[in-house]
Amino acid sequence: MMGAVSAGNDPIVRTNLAGTALFTVSAVVAAAVFTGPVRVVGVVVALALFAMGVFAFLWSYVTAVQRSRTDDIAVAQLYFLAGGSTPKPVKRVMLSALAVQVVVAFSTAIARSSTSGRNGSTLAFGILVPMFGIGLNGLWCSRNGSFAARQARSVADTDVDDVDDDVRDGEHTDDEQEIDANSGSVPTSDDEMEQNSRHG
Repeated sequence: MMGAVSAGNDPIVRTNLAGTALFTVSAVVAAAVFTGPVRVVGVVVALALFAMGVFAFLWSYVTAVQRSRTDDIAVAQLYFLAGGSTPKPVKRVMLSALAVQVVVAFSTAIARSSTSGRNGSTLAFGILVPMFGIGLNGLWCSRNGSFAARQARSVADTDVDDVDDDVRDGEHTDDEQEIDANSGSVPTSDDEMEQNSRHG
């Protein structure tokens, strides 16, 4: 599956690139001009991308939970495309887009640290935008990523291993402990005959 998917024609990758470009333009223009209408556009774009990122994150989580029944999925693989879960062309583009989102968000927010003479910038909403990249990373990887198969252990193997561990640790089962506790109090047949001879 990984070989059949390329970065150029994948809809999730294209969505990430388009969203990153839109955010970059709106944030840079808002930081440069910083008038009322432009600031509003910057805030709307940032919040819209953040909402899309949250939706993609939740969608990817549900998909990953379903796949985790048969696949061994790690969080770093899912949201940061670590390891071999994602082909290099897709990984390069998706992580580059996420990096651009982070750099643009913090750069524009720092460049305009105040609004109308008051501390706090409307461009600080851009800091929420990297959630868009993280969510799309998870969505792509949960649907198309390649993971190792989950190693399932049978119940019988687990029980045998537990018994072996108890034997190695010198522990006894409940039945063995009960027999050990009563071993000194159960009279033998010879003891019963001696008791009866005293009464007879």
